[in-house]
Amino acid sequence: MQLPRYIAHRGLSEHAPENTLAAIQAAADAGCEWIELDVQYLGDGTPVIWHDATVDRCSDGRGALIDMTREDIRRLDVGSWFSDDFRGERMALLDEALSLVSALDMGLNLELKLNPGHDAEMLAGVAVHRARQVLPQDRLLVSSFDMTALEHARSRDDALALGLLYEAVPRCWASDAERLRPFSVHADWTRLEQERLIEVQAAGLALLCYTVNDPERFASWWDHGVDGVFTDDPGLFDARYQRQTRGDGSRKPR
Repeated sequence: MQLPRYIAHRGLSEHAPENTLAAIQAAADAGCEWIELDVQYLGDGTPVIWHDATVDRCSDGRGALIDMTREDIRRLDVGSWFSDDFRGERMALLDEALSLVSALDMGLNLELKLNPGHDAEMLAGVAVHRARQVLPQDRLLVSSFDMTALEHARSRDDALALGLLYEAVPRCWASDAERLRPFSVHADWTRLEQERLIEVQAAGLALLCYTVNDPERFASWWDHGVDGVFTDDPGLFDARYQRQTRGDGSRKPR
């Protein structure tokens, strides 16, 4: 698997509402090759693309996602909080997001998001199964802060690329790696220690940092060998990824 240096965090979330189909399309229009999205499930078991435990921050509704059904979330507007341009945007189902990512020939880092009330085995099972049905092996990376979820993901697919997701990489990270056989380690760049970075490199794993939106402050980490970053706007780092209006040159579903 070869990852680009820049992965669009929750889609192109600087220019479109995070974790929506619009954010996926905006990332493709800007030329991004890979995106990162969060998956969790509703009270009726439907897997959706969403980050928070509640819908309060990014919709016109209120309440915990685990208390909602597919019918409930279809009534929510998840775009107008960001901009009137996205009024009427609906919460994306996992299947919808996977179909669009595939149609746009993009790669996906799918984060298994365990919020209160969620079962790690259930989430990992449904997310990995559906993602592997749609995306080729070299276009899918599954990550999580929850090591139990990653254990279930690994048990589902021995060849699946996994990412160990941490805030600060712990001293004991290597025991997780030995058990889970990951492709990469993901860390909060503001809490990254050079000693841990050297250990990850020595183990032959990719080191990815999140969420990086200040190229100047981050610049020295490239010299230390960080492989890539999750960013809300890859155009901050490279003019090739500056968002273009849809029209000639934009990437369309094939």
